[in-house]
Amino acid sequence: MALSQSFLGWIFLASMLLLHLADHGGADQTGAAKLVAATLPSSLLAKIDCNSECSRRCELSSRQNLCERACGTCCARCNCVPPGTSGNKDLCPCYNNMTTHGGRKKCP
Repeated sequence: MALSQSFLGWIFLASMLLLHLADHGGADQTGAAKLVAATLPSSLLAKIDCNSECSRRCELSSRQNLCERACGTCCARCNCVPPGTSGNKDLCPCYNNMTTHGGRKKCP
């Protein structure tokens, strides 16, 4: 019962946010999309194809297998892979903040 009320609450908040954005013209579509994605629980977001995204991300890596394995783990947990072959990690905070047991950045 509590789960269904929580789910309905998220749906209501998301629909109110979308209505608010539609009223203001939605001039910044990328910002609006990020705002909606940030307010919805990850279980409601569409899952991305981690294999193809990590192949793209790691195509220039000198250790491609290692890069793809680490990226695949990060993608599965975060459902996000930054654009480009390096950098841009600020666009995926979960991906950026994941660390190894030794405290080093995990995601390529």
